[in-house]
Amino acid sequence: MTSRAGPPLPPGARAPSIYDVAAAAGVAPSTVSRALSKPGRVSFRTAEHVRGVAARLGYRTDLRSRQVEGRSTSMLAMVVADITNPVYFGLIRGAERTAVHAGYTMLLVETQESEEAERALLARVVPSVDGVVLTSSRLSDADIRAVAKTVPLVVLNRLVDQVPSVASDNVRAVRTAVEHLVASGHRSLSYLAGPDASWASDMRWRGLVEGAHGPAVRVRRLGPHLPTVSGGRQAAAAWLAAPTTGVLAYNDLVAIGFIQAVTQAGLRVPQDVSVVGFDNIREAELVQPPLTTIASPLVSLGSAAVNHLLATSGTATARDPSFVLPARFVLRGSTGPAPAPA
Repeated sequence: MTSRAGPPLPPGARAPSIYDVAAAAGVAPSTVSRALSKPGRVSFRTAEHVRGVAARLGYRTDLRSRQVEGRSTSMLAMVVADITNPVYFGLIRGAERTAVHAGYTMLLVETQESEEAERALLARVVPSVDGVVLTSSRLSDADIRAVAKTVPLVVLNRLVDQVPSVASDNVRAVRTAVEHLVASGHRSLSYLAGPDASWASDMRWRGLVEGAHGPAVRVRRLGPHLPTVSGGRQAAAAWLAAPTTGVLAYNDLVAIGFIQAVTQAGLRVPQDVSVVGFDNIREAELVQPPLTTIASPLVSLGSAAVNHLLATSGTATARDPSFVLPARFVLRGSTGPAPAPA
């Protein structure tokens, strides 16, 4: 049985309650509670029927109603794309510490960069938690808004209209990095893009275009690429066919893979090409030369996402604020003056 969520409520309208869902579904309120929070305690057919009615009415569970109805799980879920990516370490640490301080246990869910896996895992985990931090989601904005109607949700590392969101200022930070490259004489820049469905990748490309203003600066986009070291090596293969003097990578892992590949090809960083990463992971200081990058406040972002989830739960509206935290440019040895023309 499938159903679409109902339209947004008009201003001043009362949100449907668990009793409205029970009346429309022809079941007891306790059955609705079990179907939405512990579907294993009712039949599959009943659970599907109740969820369909709840979605059609636009019923939204929240932490407050779960606690009043006595079905709070004291668990939050944090959904991440790739647990092996070091950028998530700080995000997870900040979120987990804040959740524990507030009396919640944090459940970690990995989607392995798969939109299909993300959709399936969310369907399984939503009934078992009191809220979700959705990190670097590959779902569409419409899909995320649909999930937000069924469980309190905050989007992390992305801004979604009508959904509470927390992100770093990708555009301004990349613009600063590009202005540094242009000031160092670089007039041809390549962007090594991340995954095709990545909101952050699009914002970083936008920052590059805005920073490289003026007809004398040429920019191009290569990709999409996996946000990994191997993705960076693949990007280098495309770049070597038509080199530019400056490169800005989707993240530090892509930048590190790129540096490894071009070095093996006999080029020098930064004498032949300057490279900028994004995220300021620990490995950025270990690569040779140390990587110029953009540092996002990862622990603070994770903490802010959980605080925002708890603060907006039960009161979320279309005007929910989105928090944008500043990022800073970190200058190291992988960037330098543009090479003289051959």
